[in-house]
Amino acid sequence: MSQTPFTPSPETSRDLRRAFGRFGTGVTVVTVQSDHGPLGMTANSFTSVSLDPALVLWSVALASKRCAAFVGAQHFAIHVLAADQTDLAQRFARQGLDFSADPWHLSPQGVPILHGCLAVFHCNTQAVHPAGDHALVIAQVDHAELPQDDRPGLLFERGKFGQLTDLPAL
Repeated sequence: MSQTPFTPSPETSRDLRRAFGRFGTGVTVVTVQSDHGPLGMTANSFTSVSLDPALVLWSVALASKRCAAFVGAQHFAIHVLAADQTDLAQRFARQGLDFSADPWHLSPQGVPILHGCLAVFHCNTQAVHPAGDHALVIAQVDHAELPQDDRPGLLFERGKFGQLTDLPAL
């Protein structure tokens, strides 16, 4: 198998994006209360950071029209999506104000909480760090929801949504 080496630069940004896309990730929707009402954004840049204290991290593109609402929020929620929630991921990837298609409620902190997700993390922003063309948002998890749900998680790889399939045991 041959490899095509390259040095990351503005001229090779498409290749770099394709290389990053080879790493399959879970898919989340992050929600916040904004000046225009409930706002959501699909993100696959989510990761756990620490168990004690419970910390998570996600990143938002500085070029996004939704960036200011998320980096300026004290409270937000991260929703882990199931494989059958592709439509939810696609809707919040395109725009973030349409909450009409899915049931939701406001948390005690006023954050929109989507129903039917595999897990929900109620977060309190601890730090926002500039990182190239993104902002890294680090937050403490103040509350988590883990429904009894056996659906597989929604994954994103090479620009496509999917899910894991079980492989035979070794």
